[in-house]
Amino acid sequence: MKLKIFIALLFSSYLSTAQFVHPEGKFYKVNGANLWTEKEGTGDPLFLVSGGPGGSHVGMHSFSPLKDACTLIYIDNFGRGKSDTAKVVTEYSIERDVDDIEGLRKAMGYDKINILGHSYGSVVAQLYAIKYGNHVKHLIIANGFYSGGMWQENDDNSNREIKENYPEVWERLMAVRDAGAISSDPEHIKIYGEVPYGFLYAYNPEKFTKSLDSHYPNRFNTKLYYQLVGADGDFIVGNDIYRFDVRKQLKDLKMPVLVVAGRFDRVSVPTMAVKYKQYCPQAQFVMFEKSGHNPQVEEPELEFKIIREFLAK
Repeated sequence: MKLKIFIALLFSSYLSTAQFVHPEGKFYKVNGANLWTEKEGTGDPLFLVSGGPGGSHVGMHSFSPLKDACTLIYIDNFGRGKSDTAKVVTEYSIERDVDDIEGLRKAMGYDKINILGHSYGSVVAQLYAIKYGNHVKHLIIANGFYSGGMWQENDDNSNREIKENYPEVWERLMAVRDAGAISSDPEHIKIYGEVPYGFLYAYNPEKFTKSLDSHYPNRFNTKLYYQLVGADGDFIVGNDIYRFDVRKQLKDLKMPVLVVAGRFDRVSVPTMAVKYKQYCPQAQFVMFEKSGHNPQVEEPELEFKIIREFLAK
């Protein structure tokens, strides 16, 4: 997900209220780091893996209504939120995120878990299901990505949309890039941040207007983001995300799989999202017709009904 607009999202709400109280939380020592988790609900655990990469768990509280169907496990992965941060950025990796989920599963005493990854979190969730499939009951891929190539194509699409619809922003962005700036430079970030969140991510931007715990610590780790996507990752994807590709392994997954997509999602666009039908033909695929990147916010009643039925399989 593009950093500048994702940061804007973090200070918008996934929920319909400005008041928010976190459920009970606890630290677990995993792979040498303290990782923060929060838990609510009853029933089988559903581990929720947030996007970014670099986002804390806060936005995942948009899935809170599912607490009547399962025990929701909110996670601040290494480097996010209240969890420990790395001494050097090279400690951050997708592999570390995956193995930390396994460490948390063991530390929390669960034999099998359900796992839902949203956006970048889908990368972690899919790799976890491939590596630790014996411990996964259900996998939910929410507005996700199956390869670094898909991430790059969506970068290209986002930039094309901005160029066509915000030409004055694009002109200034190209000026600083021509002068040598790249995605991770502050001036570049500032200009890109002028594009409204709703333009690329929402069917109905009015759904994203109120604050959701904006005082939560380390809501987004910029250094982690660029370590995983590359220093110019909003134009040229690199590092871990560039190397990521699960297209060949998805068809071999044995657990039930649900793939969620949004018709108006401009960062995990339908033309690429529907290819999950090819790469993971055994999956249940649902396109939400009045949603962008967050159907759990824009069409929550429908999505939660589908998820409840899926988890009951």
